[in-house]
Amino acid sequence: MIVITAVLLGGLIGALKARKRGGNTLDMLQYGAVYAIVFGILGLLATILTHRVLA
Repeated sequence: MIVITAVLLGGLIGALKARKRGGNTLDMLQYGAVYAIVFGILGLLATILTHRVLA
């Protein structure tokens, strides 16, 4: 669940950041994809750490 939330949040933040910088649609898609990947990896690490600590 953490990973899905992180990916969606990352995509949204990336798209908004590209929009704020004056990017077109392709820029927003690229920023959104990169941020989604990075946030997804961080969310995966958070999930693994959470399961290891609580188990």
